[in-house]
Amino acid sequence: MYLTSFIHREQLFEIAERWICGCPAADDIEKFTEILIGDGFVLGGVLENFSGFLLGILHENTFTEKHIHSKGELRDVLTRNPNGTNPRLKELFSLYQKNPDYFYREAPINGVVCLDDGDHLLGIYRIKRSKRIAEKANRRIASWIFEKVQSVAQDMAGERARRSHIPLEWFVTPPEEMIRELIRAEEEVAQSFKEGLIEFDRSALTLYDVGAIKIIADSEKLNFLEKILFEHPRIRVIEKEDFKGNYQASNLILEIGWDAEQACRTFKDRRSWEKYLERGIPENRLKKGLEPFLEGAQPTLIIELILSTFPDLVESELGKSIHEERIIAQRGDNRYRGFIPINVEFLIEYLFAAGFSPKLRIEHVPIKLWGRYLPETLSSYVRSLYDLPEQELSY
Repeated sequence: MYLTSFIHREQLFEIAERWICGCPAADDIEKFTEILIGDGFVLGGVLENFSGFLLGILHENTFTEKHIHSKGELRDVLTRNPNGTNPRLKELFSLYQKNPDYFYREAPINGVVCLDDGDHLLGIYRIKRSKRIAEKANRRIASWIFEKVQSVAQDMAGERARRSHIPLEWFVTPPEEMIRELIRAEEEVAQSFKEGLIEFDRSALTLYDVGAIKIIADSEKLNFLEKILFEHPRIRVIEKEDFKGNYQASNLILEIGWDAEQACRTFKDRRSWEKYLERGIPENRLKKGLEPFLEGAQPTLIIELILSTFPDLVESELGKSIHEERIIAQRGDNRYRGFIPINVEFLIEYLFAAGFSPKLRIEHVPIKLWGRYLPETLSSYVRSLYDLPEQELSY
C-alpha cells in the first residue's frame, strides 16, 4: 500500500508491510495516527489551493466552496442549476427528480464542490475514504499475490509431471487436483508472509488517486488547461489516460509541491487541531502546531486530475456510467478470491480504523494473512477500538 498522495508515503508503506507480515512495531498506531493528521491536513490544503489555481486559469470571477458528505448533495447541485441542457440531460434530470433515492443518494463522499455565483458546478475535490482505499489496496495486492500463488501451483504441477515422466505441456491435471493445488499454493504463500520471506513490490501496490480534483468545462477550455499543465515548470505530468465509451473523461496523474510554512500557519489560524481531539493525541501536543507531524515528509505529492465536460459528468453521476455501479462492478471483478485478499482488505480497514480511533496502542494485530475471518469479526475488532459493547441480545 503505497499511497502517493501522502507526504509520509514511505513510512506508511513500511507500517503496512509490517502489519501484513504480522510484525507490527509498538508505536505503529501512534505513528499512523500522526500521518493521518499531518498528511490528511496537507493533502486537503493542496487540493484546495490547486483547485483554486486551476479554476483561476479558466474563470475570471471568484467561486465559493461547499463541503459535501453524500453523493446526493452533488447530484442535487447538478440538477438544480445545470450548465446548459440537451434532450439527454433533461431525460436524466427527470429520472433523478422522479426517484432520487434510486441514484445512491446516501453514498458517502469526503469532498468539496466549487460553485460560481450562479450556483453552477465548476469543480470538485475529494480525499478518498478509508473503505475505498482498503478496497483498492485489496485489488492491487490480490493481483500481485495471485501471480505468486499461480507460480507456486505451476511448480507443484511441474513436480507431478516430472514424477510421471511427462512433459508439463502434455500433463493434464484434473480440475479437483488443480483446486487442491491452488489451495496448497495459497497456504504456502501465506506462510511466506508469516516468515517474512516475501519482498514487497512497491510499483505493484501504488495508488495514485487518494487525493483527486475534477474540473468541469467545455472541451476547448479543458484542452487549454491541459496544455498549460504539460508546460508548467513546477508540475510534472506522470501519466495521462483518455477514457472513451460509457465513461468519458481525461485523467492526469500530477506530481506537485506543497508549502510547509503555509500548511503550519493555516493549521494554527483555523484552529484545525480541534478536529483531531478524539484521535488519542494529547491536546497540548496538537496545540503546538503541525510542525512535529511533518518531520521526514516528502517535498511533493501526487494527485489525480480529472477533466470532464458537464454532459460527461452527468452521465457519470446519473447515466450510463454511474460511479457507484462502476464500484460494484469492480468489487465483483477480482480474478483471485482466496482468503488472502479478503484478509488484506480487512487488515487495511482495521489499520485505518485504529488510526482514526482514540487508541494509540493495541496488544496485537488481530487479522493475519494466514488466518480466516468473517466480516463480523472485523466489525467486532473495530468496535473494540472505541470501547463499544457488542450488540448482542442478552440471555
